[in-house]
Amino acid sequence: MHPNPLPMLVTVCLMALSVVIGSCSIPPPLVERIKASGELRVATRNSGTTLYEGSEGLTGFEYDLVQLFAEQLDVKAHFIIPKRFDDLLPTVIKGDAHLAAAGLTITPERESEIRFGPSYQEITQQVIYRSGESRPRKVENLVGKDLHILAGSSHEEELQRLKEEHPALGWKIHTDLESAELLQMVQDNEIDFTIADSNEFAVTRRFMPFIKVGFDLTEPQPLAWAMAHAEDDSLYKAMEEFFTRIREDGTLSQLIERHYGHIGRLNFVELRTFIKHIRNRLPKYETLFKEAETMTGIDWRMLAAIGYQESHWNPKAKSPTGVRGIMMLTLAAAKQMKIESRLDPKQSIIGGARYLRFVEKKLPKRVPEPDRLWMTMAGYNVGFGHLEDARILTEHLGDDPDKWVEVKKHLPKLSLKKWYSSLKRGYARGKEPVNYVDNIRAYFELLKWQLRQMELANQSENNPSHALSIIPEAL
Repeated sequence: MHPNPLPMLVTVCLMALSVVIGSCSIPPPLVERIKASGELRVATRNSGTTLYEGSEGLTGFEYDLVQLFAEQLDVKAHFIIPKRFDDLLPTVIKGDAHLAAAGLTITPERESEIRFGPSYQEITQQVIYRSGESRPRKVENLVGKDLHILAGSSHEEELQRLKEEHPALGWKIHTDLESAELLQMVQDNEIDFTIADSNEFAVTRRFMPFIKVGFDLTEPQPLAWAMAHAEDDSLYKAMEEFFTRIREDGTLSQLIERHYGHIGRLNFVELRTFIKHIRNRLPKYETLFKEAETMTGIDWRMLAAIGYQESHWNPKAKSPTGVRGIMMLTLAAAKQMKIESRLDPKQSIIGGARYLRFVEKKLPKRVPEPDRLWMTMAGYNVGFGHLEDARILTEHLGDDPDKWVEVKKHLPKLSLKKWYSSLKRGYARGKEPVNYVDNIRAYFELLKWQLRQMELANQSENNPSHALSIIPEAL
């Protein structure tokens, strides 16, 4: 009797089927593949609002956001900077990058070819002109003028729409420049106008005092990261979870404060005066500020920015309340620091730096940088007791007393009887330390940039191949 071949045949078929199914298995979700590779590839731009080389390494709003997202995924971020702005989205669409984090505006045209994540910020497109020239106030004022923009930008999309209503409207596009370079061309009077996002203008204006906003070209528009239309939603869901978390725990507002909180503090006259004093006054005291850094560990440029806010680097400065010298020390603070003469530049600068450290050590150790430094400066200005009142009030109102962005909100309440009457130290001009800290942060950033420009100018004299950088400390 012959054995029944059916079981054997079934077994062979099942084995063949399992091979076929195995070869056609669905790949793991995109996020799992990113985690397995250990690397998140991100396309971005080299600009003051995205990623640039700061005094302590890479920094920038988008850079910091991406690093936090990569930390959530437990991978390292690898940044890709295409040579052309209009290559950003193609880099993602082709799969060379997992996402683009470059301050991208969500537009209908872009949504047709790429997927955007959750919005995290809003900007307005603004028409930029040079101070002293005729101010454009409406689209008709752009007709017949020398208007330059970036190729592939949302600005180009907006102008294409406006051209339907204004057929004579024209512009020139650039594929090999960045937004800051177009702003520099307006500053140098090489072109009439450009268009910039409001956050880019705010950051760049500190270094180009002649550029001004003519008018807003659009209503506020959302910014978001962009990703390719993928076979699964895992990356989008990870982004959604990330942005929900950082909104709820205050991290996003803290990052915005860190990068933009001090922007726009200085007007045209203040910017020009500061730049003039960097060249004319600072050289007399630079060595003393550096000596104070050696003694206290506080960046000499930050000490110089504080000194400028206090006295404009005038060693004989005196206020109606009796504070004196470059660092405007009170008599009590000078005695604590064993300063014999507040009018002596060396004693004032070193005494002021030491007093900053004295105030800083009163803060709880859990307060992190840079919030720690900003609160120290606020305490230096308004008095540590009033700062503590503000921190107590901040906690009482349900906010984090260890975050400057939260304390900054509540400091002005110290001048309102409703609030100061229940606080230990009573009334204080609480808005002053907020303005004080914001001004110093603005001076510090401008000082770093101006010193870098001077350094590059000296290099270019010795080596003509060196060119001045357009973006503050950019790559």
